[in-house]
Amino acid sequence: MEKATALYRDVLGATVSDKVPLPEHGVYTVFVELGNTKLELLHPLGEKSPIAGFLQKNKSGGMHHICIEVDDIKAAIADLKAKNIRTLSTEPRIGAHGKPVMFLHPKDCDGVLVELEEA
Repeated sequence: MEKATALYRDVLGATVSDKVPLPEHGVYTVFVELGNTKLELLHPLGEKSPIAGFLQKNKSGGMHHICIEVDDIKAAIADLKAKNIRTLSTEPRIGAHGKPVMFLHPKDCDGVLVELEEA
């Protein structure tokens, strides 16, 4: 996480937060802002971290998921369900930014884990 933080801050000139523990999500997060792009660098927090399995399979890290901002998360979920896109939970939960989020099933999104976040 420190190496990636340095890359975005020192090489690419991004605004980078301190490392923030999010025990309710099982991760440490560093928030990165670079122009109109926002990234979250994640590191496992605890043995049951949801990203631990990803890192076991991808020893050098990589992209875990993408996040798409939506105006109305419940309307977006209803629209996607009507298009046979599955979600990974029945209801949105509060994400790392304190806003409602929902993850879409990667098998329905060409192998990509997609997070929806309400604006």
